[in-house]
Amino acid sequence: MQRTLEPELMEDEAQCLVYAKADFEEENQGFVDRFREYYPDLTEGHVLDLGCGPADIPIRFVRSLPGCRVTGVDASPAMIRLAEEAVRKAGLADRIMLRCERVQTLVLPEPADAAISNSLLHHLPNPLQFWHGLRKLLRPGASVLVMDLLRPESPEEAQAIVDCYAADEPAVLRRDFYHSLLAAFTEDEVAAQLAELNLSRLLIDVPDDRHWVVGGRLL
Repeated sequence: MQRTLEPELMEDEAQCLVYAKADFEEENQGFVDRFREYYPDLTEGHVLDLGCGPADIPIRFVRSLPGCRVTGVDASPAMIRLAEEAVRKAGLADRIMLRCERVQTLVLPEPADAAISNSLLHHLPNPLQFWHGLRKLLRPGASVLVMDLLRPESPEEAQAIVDCYAADEPAVLRRDFYHSLLAAFTEDEVAAQLAELNLSRLLIDVPDDRHWVVGGRLL
C-alpha cells in the first residue's frame, strides 16, 4: 500500500480538544518509561520534544526526571494553547518551554542534550527534514527516541487495527487514527531514511503491530 498524506497540522480547535482529552496515559507513560530504560544515565539536561501536542509527554517526562527541562515544539497554534494551559495547571512552566514552530525551521540558541518525538513523522510530507533537523538541533552524542505508527499493508488492515485498538474512542479519533496509519512509514522506509542521512547509530525496532521505535545516540 502506498503512503497517503494527511494534513501536516491539526488546526481545528474542537479536534485538538478531543485529542487532548483522550486517554493516552498508557501509551505516553510507556514512551517516557522507554526513554528511561534506553538512557538510564540521562538524569538532567535539555530535552527537545518535537510534536509535543497538548504537552502530556513533556509533563510526564519532567515529573519522571526532575533534573531535566523540556522544550516542547508543535506547529499547531490550537495545540500549543492547550499545551500551555496543561503546563500551567501542572505548575511546570519553569521547566517546560513551549514553541509554536515547524521542526523544518526550528532554531535553538544551543544544541539540546536529547530529543524525543511521538507520532510526528507521519504528519510530514518530507521525513528527511525531520531527521536532518535532529542533526542540526542536537549536540554530538545526544540521546534520541522517536516513535511513530507503522503503515499496514492495506486499507483493510488499517481499519482492522483501528477496530481492535480504538473501538470505543470518539469518531474523530478513530478517523484520525485510520488516516494516520495510511500516512505512516514502513520499517524499511524509516531504515532507508536513516541510511540516507548517515544516522548509522540510530537503530529501528518494531515493538508491536502498529508502531516502530528509533533509538540511539547521534555521532
